[in-house]
Amino acid sequence: MADLGIPQNTIKILQKYNFNFQKRFGQNFLIDTNVLKRIIAAADVTKEDYVLEIGPGIGTMTQYLAESAGTVAAVEIDKNLIPILQDTLSGYDNVTIINEDILKLDIHKIVEEKNGGKPVKVVASLPYYITTPIIMGLLESHVPLKSITIMVQKEVADRIQVGPGTKDYGALSLAVQYYAKPEIVAKVPPNCFIPRPNVGSAVIRLTKHEASPVEVKDEKKMFALIRASFNQRRKTLINGLCNAAELQLSKEQVARALEEMKLPPAVRGETLTLEQFAELSNLL
Repeated sequence: MADLGIPQNTIKILQKYNFNFQKRFGQNFLIDTNVLKRIIAAADVTKEDYVLEIGPGIGTMTQYLAESAGTVAAVEIDKNLIPILQDTLSGYDNVTIINEDILKLDIHKIVEEKNGGKPVKVVASLPYYITTPIIMGLLESHVPLKSITIMVQKEVADRIQVGPGTKDYGALSLAVQYYAKPEIVAKVPPNCFIPRPNVGSAVIRLTKHEASPVEVKDEKKMFALIRASFNQRRKTLINGLCNAAELQLSKEQVARALEEMKLPPAVRGETLTLEQFAELSNLL
């Protein structure tokens, strides 16, 4: 098979199928063999692995995954790419192409039926407009996962891995860090893609925690608190939580909890650690 990590091979395939990039699917195809090798290495893909790839595009990374993994399921939303994938992946008998929206797909069922319920690895180059729903969908659904290795907008990668007190720290950082250990493994400039995006990208690996890093009585409640405390960043934590209708908390309740945690009444949400949010949630 022609290596699609080589730009002229990608261009040939696009011309052969007279393919038009769809803005609504945020399509940018990777054309850099070094970056592709780094993603496979970061995901630590072996013949033991069942890999779920999201957004294979024309099959560039799928080819590399198929060489290293036991089995690959490639989930592509754009039906115009299916004949191209059938062509570029025809040499591999360990790849299944699924024409579906990943947000509507029953991943539990696939893992159960195809991998006997054992944890899978997710590898993806995600469209920027839908990165957060996909990451959170995978983590919150408690699908058996070993790791998620994904190419995202550099800003999003920064936001995922930062700690309290920084401007990028927010609900996404806390949510991801509750489920997994994030690590940026590569920075990827715009010229590694066709068409070139306007922003830099990064590859981030999320290694699923074996056990949750904090003890929390009600996960949903904690995340509702986290969202409310970052919805109005400039407000104090007390005001942010009391303004959130769905929480139905009084200033007295929140003030009492903060006092018990030995935190000042004027504290802002962006200074609290995951442990502190868990404690606050348990107290409330």
